[in-house]
Amino acid sequence: MSTLGVARRFVGKKALVTGAATGIGKAIACRLAGEGAAVAINFLGTPAEAERALEEVRAAGGAAEVDPGLYMTVEADVADEDAVKAMFQEVLGRWHGLDVLVNNAGVLTTSPSHRLAATDFDRTLAVNLRGAFLCAREAVTQFLAAGAGGAIVSISSVYQTIPKPGYLGYAVSKSALEGLTKTLALEYAGDGIRVNAVGPGAIMTPMNAPLQNDPEARADVESHIPLGRIAEPAEIAAVVAFLASEEASYVTGQTIYACGGLTIFPEHREDWSSRRS
Repeated sequence: MSTLGVARRFVGKKALVTGAATGIGKAIACRLAGEGAAVAINFLGTPAEAERALEEVRAAGGAAEVDPGLYMTVEADVADEDAVKAMFQEVLGRWHGLDVLVNNAGVLTTSPSHRLAATDFDRTLAVNLRGAFLCAREAVTQFLAAGAGGAIVSISSVYQTIPKPGYLGYAVSKSALEGLTKTLALEYAGDGIRVNAVGPGAIMTPMNAPLQNDPEARADVESHIPLGRIAEPAEIAAVVAFLASEEASYVTGQTIYACGGLTIFPEHREDWSSRRS
């Protein structure tokens, strides 16, 4: 991802991005590095992908030759409390501080709700919600100890507010993420800690890769999006970077929907009321 012309808002800042080996997480890591941040890439079970992401982050940051310690990978299952604690110890052991946490790690299982396995439901909540809580708790602890504030941005979804049949576990986890975001934002606002979320819509990530080779399916998806297209991960990364930066210094407890208009009732573009002229 090119960072030509991008502001350098994170010089001297340190950021941890979970689930950053691919997709939106990788784009966020590259964006923050491109703006000057030291970046830790969290991943789980995909060391080759994580190393490729690290190379992209280094290229985006352009400072690896000056200070190789600016970028690192760290493996952890964010649903595992001990693993999360170990991850933060590793990151803080290298950097002795943290300024930004991006809760991006997430999983998605689709199934008719009456056939949804309890294990799949539990795993979805464990990663998407418990993982965000565990990482936020550790980040807030560090922010409070340092006394300099900090920023947390969680990746939610349009399904935080839009019901989606067949996505029960995912929708529940993202809806609950709103409560986590608002509660933490209110509780720690006085400590200079800002907590926000971004709700993406349809994004061209590996999860949606089949759409690239299926023009008919892609057109069907895009027909429901007011802006008429699927977004690129870099477009979500730009919103995350804004919320994590001092340009958003007066924004906390909010979810910004970067969804091409999916949350503004796209089916209402046509007049379906009983009062027609």
